[in-house]
Parts: sequence; structure tokens; C-alpha cells
Amino acid sequence: MSARFKDWLQASLLGSLLICCIAFTTGVPPAYAYNNPELLPDKPTMVIDLAKILTNSQEEYLNKQLPKFEAETGWKLRVLTQFDQTPGRAVKDFWGLDEKSIMLIADPRGGNILNFSVGDAVYPLLPRVFWIELQTRFGNQFFVRDHGEDQSIMESIASLETCLSRGGCSVVPGLPREQWILTLITSILGGIICGFAAHPRKPGQVFSWQWMLIFSPLWGMLFIAFGIGPVVTRTQDWLPLTRNIAGFMIGALVAFLSPAFSNSSASGEA
Repeated sequence: MSARFKDWLQASLLGSLLICCIAFTTGVPPAYAYNNPELLPDKPTMVIDLAKILTNSQEEYLNKQLPKFEAETGWKLRVLTQFDQTPGRAVKDFWGLDEKSIMLIADPRGGNILNFSVGDAVYPLLPRVFWIELQTRFGNQFFVRDHGEDQSIMESIASLETCLSRGGCSVVPGLPREQWILTLITSILGGIICGFAAHPRKPGQVFSWQWMLIFSPLWGMLFIAFGIGPVVTRTQDWLPLTRNIAGFMIGALVAFLSPAFSNSSASGEA
């Protein structure tokens, strides 16, 4: 390979690289700076709705409710919605965010529209597990599809007000129907395992408590940890708790009696 050809090849590669860089920088719209104070409103407000998610009535409600809540409890709640533009760090000075502040950030561009900027004094009352559940419950695509982006914000703010008013929460208040159905299924499954374990295995034995004890970690986890625990920690309503207990008892009874039914059927056929 001649020296002239090598020089020509290097010049071609450098030229192609330069053209790609120019095309990339001119073809992509400029990114907005991380600090855009010009996007902030001229007057004090509790809500900056750049993405236009909230209705006028919802924004008016938050502008009245959040200062009242702050005066009563000392906790500062703020709402920022953004899409292509964001004021960035400028909101910290605009709202005077401190360790007792919570800023809800709604951005429809991601899979989950909710995010939170939380002050250090909040975590002893609302642990990190609480924020994960709050985000996944109200910010997921299914909730947004069924209820709307505005309700995702309003429900999150309502949950925060409830928990901060009562002095903290380990889980998000309220029991969604989908979550209750899951607890009912685990309760019934725990009852079935308990019923099968309690089936008598010796002549004259009414039920096998030894086997119930052996399998108690399994059916106890399904019934108590996954069936009862999520209900009593999220709602004071007795109806879902009663249904889960009834589901456990019915599952246990059916599983306990099913071997007897099969034995009686076999004896009748004989």
C-alpha cells in the first residue's frame, strides 16, 4: 500500500467523521439547560404545570389546599409537571425547598410518569419502600390509562397528605381491587394447603395437627403475610378482611374433605 493511498484513506475517514459530527449537531434540537429560571411563573404558586396535565379547577384546588396543609402540619408539598422543558434547579429557590419539602414531578415521557424529590426529614415518616409503592400504584401506565394523568397526581398528593397528617406510613393507604384479589387468591391457596396437611393419616384420627404444624410456614406465609398483612396495613374496612378469612376457611374445608369425598365415591362404585 503506497504512502499516497494511506494519506488519502486517512483524509477520507477524517472527512466522514467531521460530516457525521456536523449532521448530528445540526439535526438534533438543542437540549434545554438544567437550570431554566425563565420558565418559572411570575407570581407565587404551588403548581408549575408545564405539561398542561391538570385542569384549571384542580390547579386552583392545589393552590388553596397545599398552603393550608403546610400551615397546619409544617410539611411543604409542591407539584411540577414537565415535558420538553423543565426549570431544573431553579425551582428549589423559587419554592424554598428544604428538608421538610416534597416535590412531585410528573413527566409523561417515561413509562412511569411520577417521580419525587424528598427532603431528608421526610424519610423517617415515609420510608423508601413507601415511595416505590406510591410511584408504582399511581404512576404506572395502567392507572394512567384508566384514570388519567391528572388523577395520578391528585391521588398521590392525597396519599401524602393522609400519611403526613397521621405521622407517617409504612405503606400507601388504600387497597386497590387488583391487590385485594391477589390477597384473596393467596388466602384461598393457604387454606387449601392447610386443609390437605390436616387430612388424617391414621385410623381414628380426626385431623393431623402434626402435618399442619410442619406445613404452617407455607400456609401461614400465604394467609397471614400475603393474605391478611396487606389488607390490615392499608385499610380499616372489615369487608376485604372478612372475605379473605372466609376464603381461607372455605379452601381449607374443601381440601380437608376432598379425600373423604373421593374415598366415599370409590366405595360406592365398588
